[in-house]
Amino acid sequence: MKITIVTGFFLPVPAVSGGSTEKSWHGLAGLFASAGHSVTFVSRSWPGLAPAETVAGVKHIRLPGFAHTRLLALNLALDLIWGVRVARALPPGDVVICNTVTLPAWLHRVKPRAGRVSVMIGRAPRGQIRFYGGVARIYAPSTFVAGQIASKEASARTRVIGYPIDWALHARSASQPGSPVTVGYVGRLHPEKGIALLVRAARRLAARADLPQWRLRIAGPAGVGAGGGGAGWASALRKEAEAALGGRVEWLPPEYDPERLARLYGGLDIFCYPSLAEKGETFGVAVAEAMASRCAAVVSRLGCFGDLVADGQTGLVFDHAAADADRLLADCIGRLVADAGARRELALRGQSHARRFDYPEVSRTILEDLSLLAGAGAENRA
Repeated sequence: MKITIVTGFFLPVPAVSGGSTEKSWHGLAGLFASAGHSVTFVSRSWPGLAPAETVAGVKHIRLPGFAHTRLLALNLALDLIWGVRVARALPPGDVVICNTVTLPAWLHRVKPRAGRVSVMIGRAPRGQIRFYGGVARIYAPSTFVAGQIASKEASARTRVIGYPIDWALHARSASQPGSPVTVGYVGRLHPEKGIALLVRAARRLAARADLPQWRLRIAGPAGVGAGGGGAGWASALRKEAEAALGGRVEWLPPEYDPERLARLYGGLDIFCYPSLAEKGETFGVAVAEAMASRCAAVVSRLGCFGDLVADGQTGLVFDHAAADADRLLADCIGRLVADAGARRELALRGQSHARRFDYPEVSRTILEDLSLLAGAGAENRA
């Protein structure tokens, strides 16, 4: 097959500046190419990356993009401009996978030679599905997101695939538990991620004298262009955390190198992802990676985490919408800090469960489906 993959306007591929979508589809592109398919990847141009090159069998086309902004309307306008640029550059193919919002709505009309159009829903649907009548396949990263697609006709074209992770890499990087017990968060530093809630929960834990030694590590980008809440917000939160926790809390810069990121997860005993983003989260790549690294996971009660974390079986879940959410989160973390046996058992079950999202497993599922789409497209053209 001739497969084209398109990512958004604000991050490059390879994911030298982060991005779960960019990282995941770059990894899948390599597996598609190694399986004998012709793969083209269209992404944003970036300093140090060639505008056109072929690496490991994947042909890269990089086009000028834009920085991400705080304004949804402006981001949608930039997405449309990006889509026009991408459409002009797309080669003929069998299928094109769009990780964008507006391009899938009209690509099949203006450039049918690009192939049958599919779209990956990167965020909870906000009404865009009704414009995707010409999309052959809608990929959802979780059962929860698939359930948000109200139209029966669109639901029939939807498949749940999850986001892939390098399970083997993270499993190799898992370290033995030590002292102090390390609780961590890795991801964008943004208010919607619940990091302030995590700090308040840690403050509650710091007041307890019955726990073994523990510490908190928080790593990720704060800049708006990288999806963070901004330097001012992050600075205020750091001051609040350091005033309450002192030397217990450590702030780390974002890590984009896969090997170093795996070691970062591997140095944690408990991974906490207390997101508040009811309409923003779709899967939880960081959660899956941490679970593969044998971390005991604690997550908020968002539906998108349901494919990953079953409360008490593959992780712990707390009610982020409760009035005393910080206490509930502190109770979950405290249980795991206090009980090394329970922590390890939960981590082992979580690691085993996360294996279903390993790159080879997800790649096989997608290629089988793309083959069906390409075959149907050939029949329609005959």
